[in-house]
Amino acid sequence: MTDRESLTYAGAGVDIDAGNAMVEKIKPIVRATRRRGADAEIGGFGGVFDLKAAGFRDPLLVAANDGVGTKVKIAIEAGIHDTIGIDLVAMCVNDLVVQGAEPLFFLDYYATGKLDADAAACVVGGIAKGCIEAGAALIGGETAEMPGLYAGSDYDLAGFAVGAVEREKLLPRGDIEAGDLLFGLPSSGLHSNGFSLVRKIVAQTSLAWTSPVPFAPDKTLAEVLLTPTRIYVRSVLRVLTETDGVKALAHITGGGFPDNLPRVLPKGLGAEIDASMIPVQDVFRWLAAKGDIATGEMLRTFNCGIGMVVIAGSGKAAEVSRALRSAGEDPVPLGRIVPVAGGEQVILSGRLGL
Repeated sequence: MTDRESLTYAGAGVDIDAGNAMVEKIKPIVRATRRRGADAEIGGFGGVFDLKAAGFRDPLLVAANDGVGTKVKIAIEAGIHDTIGIDLVAMCVNDLVVQGAEPLFFLDYYATGKLDADAAACVVGGIAKGCIEAGAALIGGETAEMPGLYAGSDYDLAGFAVGAVEREKLLPRGDIEAGDLLFGLPSSGLHSNGFSLVRKIVAQTSLAWTSPVPFAPDKTLAEVLLTPTRIYVRSVLRVLTETDGVKALAHITGGGFPDNLPRVLPKGLGAEIDASMIPVQDVFRWLAAKGDIATGEMLRTFNCGIGMVVIAGSGKAAEVSRALRSAGEDPVPLGRIVPVAGGEQVILSGRLGL
């Protein structure tokens, strides 16, 4: 026997009881995400989804995972935790719908140095809100308390989404051809990309997260920067149901137009885009001015005002445009598909409105 104090897991910084209490706290929030195929109950070792109950007959499963980058740092420092979960869902489900897939279920991973149950519940509340907007059930997740790896109550997030699409509806289609038209769907702002650069720019100003911004004096800087990523799922799925004119979709995330559009284009074809048509929002102009950022860098780091691009067959472009408007979108004509002989697959013309 010795006089040494008996060590405990809680004494090392991990409170299992707090974690269990948080799970009980968020159960009602999670239940609100129920949908056909899933009861959205958590607490077991795994979540279950019934594809047959969801109405699929010959489905392909599509999976995606993502995070929110250093945008989460602004949420932590500003103490605004109720929207970052929407971003987490959006970044995953938007990657599903571009392949024609309907999001089915979502799981989250929340890692922190010391669990703050109230902050965590706010984050999960945002995740649930995003899931409801996307039509996905929140069927599970993991909360990890890791003192020493994360400082204090800092946290990070990762999301995992699974969707399904009938085999013959998978996108992109193989019949993309020169003359097909491109429509842009407006973003809500920065979405969840480029925040390491955003934070560097803000650090060079005298603004605090609570400061009003010149272009939106009724909002704080944090509120503007934390505007949630748009979830395009409902409008896009509606359009895919109403018309067969959509040949491909591209989620404009990190890498902007130059890196994301080629992911859905066949060899020998490129996208010719008129940059003057992009509805650049004030937040992008402000960042470009404050950071003295070149136009090319802006277009490769940020969405600059377009969060999703639709490629429509030339003969059905008007039909696709009408369907998009009927679904609540405001499609922007951006350009067309053109032949290219090697080299860049995105050709930009016109002047971006910075």
